[in-house]
Amino acid sequence: MARLLRVLAIVEDGLLVVLLGGLIALAGAQIALRNVLDTSLLWADPAVRVMVLWVGMIGAVVATRYDKQISVDVLSRFLPERWKAATRVATDLFTAAVSLALAWHSARLLLADRAGGDKVFASVPLWVCELVLPAAFGVIGLRYLAYAVAHGRKAVTSGAAG
Repeated sequence: MARLLRVLAIVEDGLLVVLLGGLIALAGAQIALRNVLDTSLLWADPAVRVMVLWVGMIGAVVATRYDKQISVDVLSRFLPERWKAATRVATDLFTAAVSLALAWHSARLLLADRAGGDKVFASVPLWVCELVLPAAFGVIGLRYLAYAVAHGRKAVTSGAAG
């Protein structure tokens, strides 16, 4: 399992680096082409938008790897350690449920768009551009299920000690 997690982390980081580098290069090329040669690549602007989506979603996946998603925890600052872990289980389960629901519905969207046959740019099907949505939300949901289990164990062990 640890090896699988390491491979997943390498894939996530690699995709993020390649996409971000490509995004910067393509956007820079568009700026240079427009300002210097008064032309542009017709497919570049839609490609940049798709790359921004992919970078954002993969960035969210990487943030969940380190459990660094945005959170508002005003109440938990004043709770004893046992209750912090217990409230964390509830928020982890809620986050997992929402993420997995988004994965399910984005997969349904992807299948509908695949059946529709729409193209985004350069003959790239729309559904290919949307592949990141169910994949990223699925990984996020599964990670938060794992965090819920870990925080549940922490709540039980801190309760036994206290």
